[in-house]
Amino acid sequence: MPANVEIKARIENIDDLLPRAQALAEEDEHPQLIHQDDTFFRVPHGRLKLRVFSDGAGELIHYHRPDAEGPKVSDYVITPAADPDSLREALERACGVLGRVVKRRILVLAGQTRIHLDHVENLGDFLELEVVLREGQTEAEGTAIARQLLDVLGVKPEQLISGAYLDLLLDDATPGP
Repeated sequence: MPANVEIKARIENIDDLLPRAQALAEEDEHPQLIHQDDTFFRVPHGRLKLRVFSDGAGELIHYHRPDAEGPKVSDYVITPAADPDSLREALERACGVLGRVVKRRILVLAGQTRIHLDHVENLGDFLELEVVLREGQTEAEGTAIARQLLDVLGVKPEQLISGAYLDLLLDDATPGP
């Protein structure tokens, strides 16, 4: 099963970080702009989301990842979804919807790491690193790569966040006392 070490951090501005991220990419790699609309469903184990791209393509993603600041391992399964609108309706009826995350993502590939510079609607700007673990590579090795990249990018420990964007959106939507 595929696994990666992930880290998320709140950043001031994507434009400030983009040149540093691009400097880490291979010479022939160029940033990709990706629009994603993720619907999260209620499930008894892990997280289940349907991701729809701006071209109408979709994928169903189930993953397990601890909610903790700093590097964490995520194991996941991705299944292409030929008709994401119909699938969303079926999953909504069967499971119920937890929430929706809409984001504009700039993807920069740096070795085995996917650097995501995300603008999340109603939340702001974020950095997400996904160090894709190779066969036989340990979590500790992936964590070391992620921490080194954070240093190079100038991201401080107090910027790290736990959980998913959905959790932040749900926390913001929770009425105060």
